[in-house]
Amino acid sequence: MVDLGCGDMPYARMMREMQIDYRGADIDDGGSLRIDENGRVPLADGAAGAVLSVQVLEHVRDLDAYCAEISRLLRDDGVLLLSTHGTWLYHPHPEDHRRWTRTGLIADLGDRGLVVEDVKAIAGPLATTTLIRLTGFAFFLRRIPVFGGAFASLLAVLMNLRALLEDTITPASIRDDNGCVFLVRAHKAIA
Repeated sequence: MVDLGCGDMPYARMMREMQIDYRGADIDDGGSLRIDENGRVPLADGAAGAVLSVQVLEHVRDLDAYCAEISRLLRDDGVLLLSTHGTWLYHPHPEDHRRWTRTGLIADLGDRGLVVEDVKAIAGPLATTTLIRLTGFAFFLRRIPVFGGAFASLLAVLMNLRALLEDTITPASIRDDNGCVFLVRAHKAIA
């Protein structure tokens, strides 16, 4: 498994415990593989049975190059596991370029040679607004000396419970097309 845009490799331990040959790749020194200036990972074509891309796609300037590298890395029977934002706050790391609807994400990946098998939305519009408010409140609370962090943690628990309730009452037709985060399972198109 190649974790494309792995950051500090938060999934490495879990993957290794599951006996998955995990390789983190990133543009800086965070991964075990360095992505070069052309967006390429120093692995052979078809080297990966799976590519993992967690909250990276919205930060990618050149979708064509990124998706081409995914296709190059994947074996013909390989799987892409990807998550990205539908609706969320601007968060450059180092850049932040786009948000998707379900339809737009499927189309953008499909236009770049990736066949989407399944898409799941996480946190519909009501829950998303709650989580955005939580982000703002927690930022403020953490600045309060001594007890601010504890208040922020308590608020996080309460507002996440509220978001779960809001997702429960939101009709699936609304939630599925308007997710805060989309989870995608895809594979490369075989010519």
